[in-house]
Parts: sequence; structure tokens; C-alpha cells
Amino acid sequence: MVSVGSKSLPSRRHKTIIEEDNLMGEREKSSDNRTSSRKGMCRKAQKGSRGFDGDSNKRNQSGGAANVKPASKKQSEFEHQNHFVRKEIDPETSKYFSEIANLFDSNEVDLEERSVICGNALEETRGREYEIATDYIISHVLQTLLEGCELDQLCSFVRNSATVFPAIAMDRSGSHVAESALKSLATHLENPDAYSVIEEALISICKVIVDNPLDMMCNCYGSHVLRRLLCLCKGVSLDSPELHGAKSSKALAKRMNVKMSQLDEYNLQVPHQGFPDVLKSLLSGLLNCSREDMKYLQVDQFSSLVLQTALRLMQKEDEELLEIIPLVLGCNSTNKNGEGVHIETDIAKEILESMKDNSFSHLVEVILEVAPESLYNEMFNKVFKDSLFELSLDRCANFVIQALISHARDQEQVGLIWEELAPRFKDLLEQGKSGVVASLIAVSQRLQSHEHKCCEALAGAVCSTNESRIFIVHRLLFLDNYFGCQDKSSWEWAPGAKMHVMGCLILQGIFKFSSDLIQPYIKSFASMKAEHTIETAKDSSGARVIEAFLASNAATKQKRRLIIKLRGHFSELSLHTSGSFTVEKCFDACNLTLREAIANELLDVRADLLNTKQGPFLLRKLDIDGYARRPDQWKSRQEAKQSTYNEFCSAFGSGKSNFPKNTFVSDASEDASQEMEVTITRKENEHRPTSGFKRHREEHARDKDEPFAGEKTTKQKKNKTSEATDKPITNKKRPFLSGEMTGKNRHTNKLRI
Repeated sequence: MVSVGSKSLPSRRHKTIIEEDNLMGEREKSSDNRTSSRKGMCRKAQKGSRGFDGDSNKRNQSGGAANVKPASKKQSEFEHQNHFVRKEIDPETSKYFSEIANLFDSNEVDLEERSVICGNALEETRGREYEIATDYIISHVLQTLLEGCELDQLCSFVRNSATVFPAIAMDRSGSHVAESALKSLATHLENPDAYSVIEEALISICKVIVDNPLDMMCNCYGSHVLRRLLCLCKGVSLDSPELHGAKSSKALAKRMNVKMSQLDEYNLQVPHQGFPDVLKSLLSGLLNCSREDMKYLQVDQFSSLVLQTALRLMQKEDEELLEIIPLVLGCNSTNKNGEGVHIETDIAKEILESMKDNSFSHLVEVILEVAPESLYNEMFNKVFKDSLFELSLDRCANFVIQALISHARDQEQVGLIWEELAPRFKDLLEQGKSGVVASLIAVSQRLQSHEHKCCEALAGAVCSTNESRIFIVHRLLFLDNYFGCQDKSSWEWAPGAKMHVMGCLILQGIFKFSSDLIQPYIKSFASMKAEHTIETAKDSSGARVIEAFLASNAATKQKRRLIIKLRGHFSELSLHTSGSFTVEKCFDACNLTLREAIANELLDVRADLLNTKQGPFLLRKLDIDGYARRPDQWKSRQEAKQSTYNEFCSAFGSGKSNFPKNTFVSDASEDASQEMEVTITRKENEHRPTSGFKRHREEHARDKDEPFAGEKTTKQKKNKTSEATDKPITNKKRPFLSGEMTGKNRHTNKLRI
């Protein structure tokens, strides 16, 4: 018996319990009572039984209920043959682990005692790992033990359970235990001395898995454990966005060329060195199957996820990918000359046919994302060429075509894609496959190929030959609404309807082109009615289109014409997260007169903005407090900032900036009433009480060398003697873009698409 303090539990292995520990007896609760406290867990108990302790004749092999359909349509082909006869848990063992759970729930155990208890309890599982790990109630306790034990105890449990690890991983309750063990191993990777011990434990379970990997890959529980094991061998976390099963906003932005400087940018964080030899050995065992079995793995929901994870983990390792991907596709890794990957004609036909399957289409998307250039070119020429339009109309395969287009390597490939798809833009939009069109527009902008032709093809698809293109932007904003209309000639703006996300993404891509290529789109957007412009700004997707238009190199006068239509609504827009971005873009793109109008509107809702997530930043960025205190100085600062910017542009050029020069110089053609209206409102603001926020007063005082409340008297005197005037010196040069947060996210770290 190992004991530390009065609360440690002895190991019951090879012993008969004669009497209970007094402390444990006081905390004893029945297992049935503990079941109710576990209802918040991810696993549900079978009705009328204690999880896996009920009638074994009514359970399937993985511990679930009887007559449950297979989790995947091909899983029955690899149905697990359980060689382990699950024995019932004796009452004494159940009571022992129940007492441990009660003790941990009491929070009266210190770290040293907890470690000893975990070690004793894990020792109790030796030889019965499968039965204990797959018990619904005890498995919860076992998870806690694995999370709190020492590394040696953890590795000992993994090695002892290696022979039954696949069976544990494929069980509904046991899968959680297996994941907890792998997560606990990952927490010790920061210790270099632990690598050899962890590697030995991983090798022991990998050897068992590769003996019969198909069962585990096609199991809904086992596949997830296997993916976590692959990530552990790589030294990364399965929970990272790059390895997440669903498409993240970052992946969509990458595909649509939004805020991405390079298409092949890959940010998978590898915090630890991992175990590359174990990973390669495990992958080799997983892929060492017959061609017929690989066909099943391609279309199985869970094995497809395992293969996708493996491919993403091996990204940028071209030599390994040139061996793995041909095995996944079922083709030869070399051609007749022994060089490169060769895809036979019959294999290409099989790939095309399987691509209409949901699971396989996801797998091919990842293959196109990580494939080396030589393999991508082979797939492009042998599999996809002359079949792009047919695949684009398919419910699943159209996403593969989007991935193919987004990862095009050169202008020649863009030309081939354009020849097949551009004449069918209208058919694609009518069939709801606008993502294919958006991908082609994005890649044409990225590779600077067929830009004008893509714009013309899109305009021709939305507007007929003899029809005016003045409504082209309106129709793209409501893309599904327009093409769903029976009589398109009588279609009108749909007030109150939500704007089409992909249509707005297409417009964002269009406004990245040179202005001479997109004049119909610019004229259509600038001529939009005021009420339509306001509705667009209030829509989360439409607001991004306005931002893209203001960031384009369209004429300054056309941008101001759009901004004027939003006057009177900036205060309302600023109170919404998406609208605040639009207000900021409008402020940057307009002249001084309109800037004063925006500042005046935001001043009216300053108190409300302070209660929003984005409001404080927007108030600081636009210096609304400074405008409220001294409008004249605020105006001088804005003019000085623009003067500095113009000097920089004159000296170094502004090729990468879409911000127009001399935007503060009022155009003679603008309505003179703007200046009069702003002057009146500015005089009214002079009588407003100043802001009570000390931080803003201090920042403003530092910029102007003025004293602020809280400074010492000596410093006040020094500032008074050095202060020559209340107005700033306009000819004094300031640091470039001083006071602006360039290169940083504004209100949130999330990427907006």
C-alpha cells in the first residue's frame, strides 16, 4: 500500500479488500446516483442500463445500441471483428473508482496526493484496460486519472493497453479515454527528456494499429482518435484551424484571393519537433492496402477525414507527397520512364466518377491544395481538362473545380480554364454555381491573366447584349434573386432581402482590377439610388462591396458621390460592427468637408459608441473627442496629415496605395451647401460639454504640448512658456501616417470576407 497523507487510496491489485477505508466510506455514493451528475458529458447512457454494463446481447461491437446503422456506407466492409471478450466489471472495482471520483470532486486532494492516487488507480487497470476504458461510468474517472498522472505512469498505461488500443479507440466511451491519453502525452512534449519515453509508447500502439488499420479508419470514433495520433506524431494540435474539417474563413479568403499576398501561404504552426519516423511508419501502414480497399477509403466519410489530415500534415514535403498522393488516388507513382507521377486513362475516369461523392470530393480538394506542381499539372491535364463545366454543375464536384482554379500555377492554365468556363458563365450562375465564377475571377486577378475577358464575360452573363449595363451591380448583389426570377427583364431591386454572399464576393474581386477594365461596374455602382446605397451599407455582405469600391482606383469624384448618399446615416452605421468598417473607409476616402460631416454625426452617438465593441477604436481613429473640443485644430491636423502623405507620395510614389491624392481639396463642382452646413453644426458643437475621458485629454494635450489635469505645477509652467500658439505648425513634418494603426486589424482579429 502506497500512502501519502490520509486521503490516498491503496492499489487493490492482487489484493482482496477486507474493509473499506474510513474516509472513502464517508464519501461513498452509488454508481447509479453518480450517473445523473455525468449527464453533461458528451456521451449518453443507454436507457435502462448503466452504459456498457447492461445486457451485452443488446449492444453492437463498439458498445452502442443494437440495430444502429453503420456510421458510413462502406464501414460494413471493414466491420471490426472483436477478438476481446468484454468481461463485466465487478462491483468492488466499480466502487473503488467511484470513491476516487468522489474524492476528486471534493477538491480536498493536493497535487502530490493526487499523483499518488492516479498512479495506484492506473495500476489497478493493468490487464483490464479494455473493460475499464469502455465502461461508460468508469471511463470518465479514467480520463481524469490520465490527465493528472505522471509521465511514467501515463506511458506505462499506454504500453499496457497497446494490444487493445484500437478496440478502445473504436468504442463510444473508450475513444474519449484514448484521446485523453494522447492529449496528456502532448502536454509533455515541451520537455526534451520525455521524447524517448513518449516515442516508445507511440511505437507500441502504432504497431498494433498498422496490423489492421481499415477498421479504425472507417470507424466514427476510431478515425478521430487516429487523426489526433497523426497530429501528435507531427507535433501539432488537431484543433488548429488548418486541420479543422470544416472550411474556415481563412481558407475561403485564400481561395477568393481576399487579403492574401500569396496563394501558397501556409501557417500550420508546429510548436514541437514531433516524431517524424513514427509518423512516416504509421502513414506507410495506413496506406498499405489493396486497390479495392483504397476505393472504399476514398468514399468513406471517416477514412476520408483521416487521409485529409495526413495530407495536410505533410504539406510542403514534396517527396513524401509524391508517394502518398498516388497511393490515395490509386495510380502509379512513376511513368514509363521512371520519372514523375503518371495517371492512366482508366484511373482518370474512375477519379472523375468518384469525384461526385461528397467524401471523395473533400479529399481531392485537399490533394489539389497540397500537391506539388508536377502532380498538380498531371491531374490538371489527365483528369480535369475538357471536363470542367460538367464537374462544375455537380453538387459536390463544383467545390473541387473551385479548388483547382484557385491553385492554378500559371497563365496558361488560366487560359485553358477560361476557354472552357467563360462562355458558360450564365449557365453556371443560373445553376447556382457562382463559386466557380468567383474563383476564376480571383485567380485571373492573382495571375494577371484574362482580366478584361473575365469582366466582359461576367457582364455578358448578367446583362443581355442589347441591354444597358447600368444595373449590373444591382443584379450581382441579389444574384440568386435575379436568376430565380422568371421574367428577368422586369426584375427590380429587392428591398429587405439579404444580399447574396457569393455575388458580393464577386464584386469585391472585380473592384481589385484596374479601373479601365471595370468601367461598367464603377458606373453602375456610382449611379445607384441613395436608398439602395444605404441598404447596401446596412447589409453585412454589401458593406464589404462598398469598402472594396472605396479601396479601388476608381475616380475620386465617383467615390465621393457614393459617400454623399450615405450622409445622415453614418451614426446608424457606426453602431454596427460591419458598418463601422464602412464608416472608417468613407472617412479615409472623402474630402475634409465630408470628414467634418461624418465626425459631427458620430459626435451625436458618442455615448452609444462607447458601449459597443468597435466604438472606442472608431472614436480614437477619427479623433471625435478632438473634434468636439477644438474643431479648428482638428481640421488643421487632418490637413497636416494629408500634406505629409502627399509629400511622401511625391517623393516615393504611391503605387501600392489606393488612397487618392489631394482628397482634402474641395472640388468646385461639389455642392457649396456642404461647407455651410458643416460650419453651422461646428458652431453648435463648440457649446457642447467637453469629453470627460481623461485618457483622450492627456493624449490630445501631449500632441499639442498643453497641460492636462494631474500634471505637476512645474511641468505646467514649462509647457506654458514653451507654448507659442494654439494652432499647430502646419509646415512641420510629422512621421508618415502618424497616429494611424496601419497594418493592424481594427476591431477584431477575425478575417472579414
